[in-house]
Amino acid sequence: MTRRILPIASRRDTTRLAWALLRRRRGPLLTSAVAFALAGALGLVAPWVLGDLVDAIGGDGDRATVLRGAAVIASAGLGAGLSAGVAVAALGHAVIPALARLREDVLARVLDLEPDRLEEAGRGDVLARVGDDVRTVSTSLDEGVPTTIDALVAIGFTTVGLTALDWRLGLAGLCAVPVYAMGLRWYLPHSAPRYRAERLAEGERAEALLTGVQSAPTLRALRHEGAWQRQVSERSWQAATVAIDVFHLLTRFFARSNRAELVGLLVVLGTGFVLVHGDAVTVGAATTAALFFHRLFNPIGGLLATFDQVQAAGASLARLAGLALLPAAEHGDPPPARGVRPALALTAIHHEYAGGEEVLSDVNLRIAPGEKVALVGATGAGKSTLALIAAGHLAPTHGDRTLDGTPYEELGAQGVRSQVALVTQQVHVFAGTVRDNLTLASPDAAPAAVDAALERTRATGWVAALPQGLDTVVGAHGRALTPAQAQQIALARVLLTDRPVVVLDEATAEAGSAGARQLDDAAGDVLSGRTALVVAHRLSQAVAADRIVVLDHGKVAEEGTHEELLALGGQYATLWSSWSRS
Repeated sequence: MTRRILPIASRRDTTRLAWALLRRRRGPLLTSAVAFALAGALGLVAPWVLGDLVDAIGGDGDRATVLRGAAVIASAGLGAGLSAGVAVAALGHAVIPALARLREDVLARVLDLEPDRLEEAGRGDVLARVGDDVRTVSTSLDEGVPTTIDALVAIGFTTVGLTALDWRLGLAGLCAVPVYAMGLRWYLPHSAPRYRAERLAEGERAEALLTGVQSAPTLRALRHEGAWQRQVSERSWQAATVAIDVFHLLTRFFARSNRAELVGLLVVLGTGFVLVHGDAVTVGAATTAALFFHRLFNPIGGLLATFDQVQAAGASLARLAGLALLPAAEHGDPPPARGVRPALALTAIHHEYAGGEEVLSDVNLRIAPGEKVALVGATGAGKSTLALIAAGHLAPTHGDRTLDGTPYEELGAQGVRSQVALVTQQVHVFAGTVRDNLTLASPDAAPAAVDAALERTRATGWVAALPQGLDTVVGAHGRALTPAQAQQIALARVLLTDRPVVVLDEATAEAGSAGARQLDDAAGDVLSGRTALVVAHRLSQAVAADRIVVLDHGKVAEEGTHEELLALGGQYATLWSSWSRS
């Protein structure tokens, strides 16, 4: 099954988004345009003065004439340099805030995406966009865009200057345009798909590398690290092959551009010779024309040198725009009033992962308001998949999900999450203080509520023992928390958000034997009075549940209380016997 990557915007949508971001900064854009135009006009001064000096020296010019010409050239050069600096600075004031806003929009849309959609696209695709693509666009804004604008302005003013000398010299200069156009006509259709392919290949490489790093222990345990390393190498070489192909294409484009320069200069020199011979223009005017056209070599060369960068930036911008233009998530209905405990129903749930592997088959489960249901079963029975479906983080292949009779689809993703809290075995500790990690869930939480949440999750003691208590920095570049402490923080967040429905997916599995009882007690306190579905890693959690559901190969095999299932003598009784002995 082909992996479905995240959307990529069309050229029209990308252009519309870029203009929407830039039009709020018309002042810096106008300043930049005027400064670029002034720099382009001042750039014509040196060739024009040099041509006049050729005529003056051939006539009755003296040393003072040369010195005046040199002073004018130096002044024009200084003015052009200052104007170019102002233009680039003003452009930065316009585009850098726009890029920052785009990054914020992209991140907001990524955070709105369903986890299963992100998994389907691959984390490498997301990381490549918010990392490599942003960096590519940023580099282009710093280097490629100013060079491109400066080159276009220089080309425009030089064409006007040539025509001002003599219209025939202007036409001679324009003879190079068809040759350049043929080169561009060949290059553009070939380059755009290759740049898109390059960005996609880099996303595939990032996905393979990231998965390999994160899954390294499992790959080593299965002795699969060699095969995965070969896959990473293959993805890396695919990305390198596309990059080499792009560079080869660019060198062929440069060869066509050099041909256009040769044709243009020969035509200008030839036309100048004919006009001078016929006394239509002076030698100085012909010299100025040749210098004008020769002056185009650097701008055109710079334009072509950055063209691949601009093309790559365009491809990256389209990938960013594809995320930024995604519709904002609907927030759905507000959570039920405090004390209201909705019923959760899963009806005829089927689910398949990529490749057609069926994980769940015709699962029916109804959890009454305030009821605590435990899911047990062997590894691979489908417990975590069913938990993610119940929490609204994974859409089933088939089947219906409702909260108090309202389908999840009507509530919307945000509406479901406003009522259902999910805590998994892997909990992320955000870089910041302990207080930040708690109030992230409820920014307006009062200090008393925070203290109460810590107390109910049995975290008060170790938090008080930290160097700065609640204000101790944890996570990246801070104090590392144990898995059990991270789970207590996650459970405290559930209390602060006060969701009426809670799904725990082996949320206390990392506690270890020493802290298992304490973390189980904390989880029990958090679930008290809430509608709850618990994937039980330890069967002691199942004993405390109101009802136990046993999954076997994606189907409900048994259902009942702890005593009822023991009396039945089936799979649960076997699991309980094995767990008790261990």
